[in-house]
Amino acid sequence: MQVFPGHRQLLDCGLCDVVVVSSPNMTHFEILMDIINHHKPHHVLVEKPLCTTVEDCRKIVNAAKQRPDILVQVGLEYRYMPPVSKLIDVVKSGILGQVKMVAIREHRFPFLVKVNNWNRFNVNTGGTLVEKCCHFFDLMRLFAAANPVRVMASGSIDVNHKDESYDGKVPDIIDNAFVIVEFDNGTRGMLDLCMFAEGSKNEQEISVVGDIGKGEAFVPESIVHVGLRAEGRTGVKIEKAEDARIKYDGLHHGSSYLEHLHFLSVIKGESIDAPAVSLTDGLLSVAIGVAAQLSIEKGRFIAIQEILQC
Repeated sequence: MQVFPGHRQLLDCGLCDVVVVSSPNMTHFEILMDIINHHKPHHVLVEKPLCTTVEDCRKIVNAAKQRPDILVQVGLEYRYMPPVSKLIDVVKSGILGQVKMVAIREHRFPFLVKVNNWNRFNVNTGGTLVEKCCHFFDLMRLFAAANPVRVMASGSIDVNHKDESYDGKVPDIIDNAFVIVEFDNGTRGMLDLCMFAEGSKNEQEISVVGDIGKGEAFVPESIVHVGLRAEGRTGVKIEKAEDARIKYDGLHHGSSYLEHLHFLSVIKGESIDAPAVSLTDGLLSVAIGVAAQLSIEKGRFIAIQEILQC
């Protein structure tokens, strides 16, 4: 194994064809630009969020368009969690009809301690609704099969990190929020985030309601519910969602492993020729998070176009 003092030395060594970027959020832009502009093509899987600002995301998207020899996938791996993946299949099957509402609840533990506590400040993370919740905004877009129009949010830092101080600075990352997202096909999404809710049976509860039926996914119980309006409560089917390829769940319930397997198959040409989560997906998941953060600050709806034009 070789260790390098920095990413540029790694790129110059000629030993690798694929790079995984899992560094702190605020470093993504510089590292990605160096990878994309390097004379040797390197395929890249970049951990979410793509970047901390929409402007930087847009620059990455435009730069990557000039390198058709490089595959770039954004690490929004919640798509790969077995119950979420199962719910995606249910929605795509059309059994629920036209999707009208998507509700996602994440009730969990506070942010973990990371190197030099970089994740305690909005300037480094993009804000909680970018850093953490881009996952859920990506899923909302996927379920709605539409793009966001405007966002309204209410949130605060009420419990966590208030007694912490780093170089004289107190953390400013919010620990709870409600977010409403309106989509261009009339679908509405709602996020209920609480990061001081360790006493929860499930960390994520996802509900997708169409005009014919409703589907739900529960993590980590790994259970999916599917019911039709015509059959009522007694007709709800409950199914365990599992993937035999997962040998160790980890914090993301095996999704990171499945994400890497899929990206590798794309690189090898064994599956579809495009990454499952595109740079545009990454940009829009960040844009919704940025709009939500701004909505909390301004106390009003934020049009996505307002964010994209910044």
